[in-house]
Amino acid sequence: MIKIGDTLPDVTLMEYQRAGEGGCSTTGPQPVQVRQAAAGKTIALFAVPGAFTPTCSAQHVPGFVEHADQLKAAGVDEIWCVSVNDAFVMGAWAEDQKTAGKLRMLADGDAAFARATGLTLDLNGKGLGLRSNRYSMLVKDGKVVQLNVEAPGKFEVSDAKTLLQQASA
Repeated sequence: MIKIGDTLPDVTLMEYQRAGEGGCSTTGPQPVQVRQAAAGKTIALFAVPGAFTPTCSAQHVPGFVEHADQLKAAGVDEIWCVSVNDAFVMGAWAEDQKTAGKLRMLADGDAAFARATGLTLDLNGKGLGLRSNRYSMLVKDGKVVQLNVEAPGKFEVSDAKTLLQQASA
């Protein structure tokens, strides 16, 4: 499992991007090279088991949307939400959660990031397949400086307020 002091894995995530105002035309999924995208930046990264799922949609993402300005004032350059979903689902979820200009909604469609970090959650028996565990991390120049991993079924330490306190320290 990834730990404090480790470098983010060198994998590719996907981000659904729109061209033009109002979503009139789309460019579709665009690759995001994790190490390259994190280089020289402070990233508040949080991962969730799935887009549109109850805790993720009602608490986790809204908390980061609500605290985005405070996180940025504390020195965070970007906020990333990572989920084992495809880029189209993450794009629709971004619209639903009104994350534009606040969060980057990054798709880990084949769970490569989840596997590389060792933070997987096996939900095969529940019809959801291999997912990401719920966690948050503060990353500086590609290195993990804080890591908050939830116990299965919990939402106690990976919230935006906890990461904000850590970023402000």
